[in-house]
Amino acid sequence: MPETTASTVAFHAEHALLPQGWARDVRIVGHGNTLQEVTPGVPAQDGDIALSIALPGLGNLHSHAFQRGMAGLTEIGGRSGDSFWSWRELMYRFLAHLQPEAVQAIAEQAYVEMLESGFTRVGEFHYLHHAADGAPYANRAEMAARVAAAAQGSGIGLTLLPVFYAHADFGGAPPNPAQRRLIHDVDGFADLLAGCRQALRGQDDAVLGIAPHSLRAVTGEELAALLPLNTGPVHIHIAEQTREVDACVAWSGLRPVRWLYEHAPVDARWCLVHATHVDADEVQRMLASQAVVGLCPITEANLGDGLFPMPAFAQGGGRFGVGSDSNVLIDAAEELRLLEYGQRLQLRGRNVLAPQEGVSSGRWLFQQALQGAAQALGVGHGLQAGAPADVVELDPQHPALIAREGDAWLDSWVFAARNGAVRSVWRGGRQWVRQGRHLHRDVVAARFASALQGVLKAAH
Repeated sequence: MPETTASTVAFHAEHALLPQGWARDVRIVGHGNTLQEVTPGVPAQDGDIALSIALPGLGNLHSHAFQRGMAGLTEIGGRSGDSFWSWRELMYRFLAHLQPEAVQAIAEQAYVEMLESGFTRVGEFHYLHHAADGAPYANRAEMAARVAAAAQGSGIGLTLLPVFYAHADFGGAPPNPAQRRLIHDVDGFADLLAGCRQALRGQDDAVLGIAPHSLRAVTGEELAALLPLNTGPVHIHIAEQTREVDACVAWSGLRPVRWLYEHAPVDARWCLVHATHVDADEVQRMLASQAVVGLCPITEANLGDGLFPMPAFAQGGGRFGVGSDSNVLIDAAEELRLLEYGQRLQLRGRNVLAPQEGVSSGRWLFQQALQGAAQALGVGHGLQAGAPADVVELDPQHPALIAREGDAWLDSWVFAARNGAVRSVWRGGRQWVRQGRHLHRDVVAARFASALQGVLKAAH
């Protein structure tokens, strides 16, 4: 477990990506969870930790950690009409067998993999709240406490986003039995938030937000009652599937994003997760509000969601970040790569998102995702004083990075590297990944294996 007393750590990076660009011979000093000094062009001092290529840690703005346990178990062809909706039914069957200990073990495994890939903070969109029969635990925040313990054990920064889920469809339809572990009313959710605050005590840089699950799961009246309960980030699934858009229009006469903007005070506090199927008017509303769009390219590809209209959004200066969502595959660089590649396939062009000629695609994707995720997760960003003491080191001897320099390191990491390009990760001023391996990987993996074997045995 991390030490409870704040300590000072000093690095000397041969190369570092600062907010103003690449710099050489950078001394980086952190105290506890926060960077205090970042000084380029200076020699190392005795005791400094030597780094080669230093990057700020990237935020993962959308995760359902428990779904890491079902990764790869839904890839069976031949089912007529297989889609997000049939995948969801399989997911409900899996979560029906999850006990608190298993949730913690699976989440910790997911968080270890996130750190190894270069993610240093996660936005945990946490909706598995109750016991298998739908009854609240004695501690209403039991499952949230397990998520918090997994984050603390793995070392990842946590923005906890407890989910309000009350209905099965638009217009306040009653929930179905498979959703009984997710359901709250507003008063019960207020009690859950109080328990979440208690669960996060001792994690000084943890952030608490709220997550109305979707417009399918929350009414307008409930949404209005939820927003005053907490001052942190607000995340919501929206317009992920065309069926969802059609159902929203049938119910309200409006597309989901437009309905949201006409009924809620959407601003920079909000993260609109997926927003896959939006029209030009909705894109303009998102741009004007300065809300972050949370894109999850690996999961969106896995589920067949579709493609967000990224070129128009990017050209307008839109704010976005990436998330691992279903955690079917956890890889920070792959999320950025697939974000660009999806648009290349659709537009039949290359380097289509970076808005200016001569701009590195890898650097643009990384920096935009860095800023967007930090906003959505309620923290600072970058290698600069006052930002989180989260540092990722790339390995210059990785085959994809050899003989590169500057932006070419980022281009090669995002588009040409696989495992091993991330050499070390420091989070909150403490090292958690060394030579590409999380320091607790073996212990965490053993707990994960034991828990998952039990869950899958029960499921069969």
